[in-house]
Amino acid sequence: MDGKITYQFTSRIWKHDAPGGWYFTSLPKDISKEIRTQLKWQEQGWGRMTAIAKIGTYEWQTAIWFDTKRDTYLLPIKAEARKNTHIALDEEIVISIKV
Repeated sequence: MDGKITYQFTSRIWKHDAPGGWYFTSLPKDISKEIRTQLKWQEQGWGRMTAIAKIGTYEWQTAIWFDTKRDTYLLPIKAEARKNTHIALDEEIVISIKV
């Protein structure tokens, strides 16, 4: 994994309630606070920050977005990642991200 700082955490997969909603996991608030304090300068538009995510041995290029309503970063979990890691909605998973 390339990147500057690695964070590992356990979180649940959830689905946005919009039609055709995306699947996400929310970063823990303490990790989000640390990222926002230390690395906010890396954010692009809409609180977007590039990242590399890893679940098990599956790794992909992605981004995290800061959600002001939830006061945390959100990590989208694309269909390919869900398929390759055999994870499902509401499942608790261990994730590593590099930002």
